[in-house]
Amino acid sequence: QVRLVESGGGLVQAGGSLKLSCAASGRTFGNYGMGWFRQAPGKERLFVATISWSGGHTYYAVSVKGRFTISRDNAKNTVYLQMNSLEPEDTAVYYCAADSVPKVDYPTDFSSWGQGTQVTVSS
Repeated sequence: QVRLVESGGGLVQAGGSLKLSCAASGRTFGNYGMGWFRQAPGKERLFVATISWSGGHTYYAVSVKGRFTISRDNAKNTVYLQMNSLEPEDTAVYYCAADSVPKVDYPTDFSSWGQGTQVTVSS
């Protein structure tokens, strides 16, 4: 069972930046794709970005493409989400997730989730 712990959330003004981290433990991190999702109050959880097991493939929601960057450091068992040009609409709890199928280039079967980290963007 993989354990995921997010960090790096906080309060930032519009136009600012934050970098989220997600530390994984419990299995071979480098064999699995990872993703970031977010959930605003009263809304459903939405896809933000994913990265393949090798780091060679990344995918983004249209709303964040060009502003957010997902990356991973397999030596540190950590996945990151660099968020630039933040907007009030980016306010949400951000969740890290791990794919359950090893070595796929387009991870979609996210079965393990972190507890979330709050990101608040003020206008």
